[in-house]
Amino acid sequence: MAYDLEEQEQLDELKAWWKTHGKTVTNAVLAVLVAYAGYQGWQYFQAKKAVEASTEYQALQVTDSKDLKGVQAKTATLIEKYAATPYAGRAALYAAKVNYEASDVKSAKAQLDWAIKNAKESSAKAIASMQLASILAEEKDYEGALKLLDVPHDAGFNGLFLDLKGDILVAQGKNAEAKTAYQQALTQLDTQGKYHLLTQQKLEALG
Repeated sequence: MAYDLEEQEQLDELKAWWKTHGKTVTNAVLAVLVAYAGYQGWQYFQAKKAVEASTEYQALQVTDSKDLKGVQAKTATLIEKYAATPYAGRAALYAAKVNYEASDVKSAKAQLDWAIKNAKESSAKAIASMQLASILAEEKDYEGALKLLDVPHDAGFNGLFLDLKGDILVAQGKNAEAKTAYQQALTQLDTQGKYHLLTQQKLEALG
């Protein structure tokens, strides 16, 4: 096929440009394709992990709570293999509850501490903080408990954190500070909820 002079010049320019930049363009395209393939592979891997973790978590939930070794083993699997999923944090909370009810407070505290530091859901971190603070308060480690409650947390739990803070301050005999905590809690709790009523009753009991 014959080209006129202008077309031939354009072809020559294109050939010259490709000779200079063709390798760079090819490498860039390959890099994009590799990155996309990697992203797709990562997405598939993450989805697969989430499904596996969900299955493991369901198996944990149907394990007899009296089977402490079984609960601990399944929780360990979720923490070791699926820490990047929400199910690991939830498993730590569940295991802590089972261990605490079985009077294995040391294990319960360890599970809660792990959840506080590693859970992927802010709600799981908040619940773990409150539960561990409650245990520390029972052990009369009031300063440790209050320190946990002062750490930044999911704002949706503000009312409960303040209510628990009030309880701990009462246990310390710091009634004036406890009243302030309860008053602040009331501004954060749902006015129609049961916790609002309970906190109000605690505040009134302080006079």
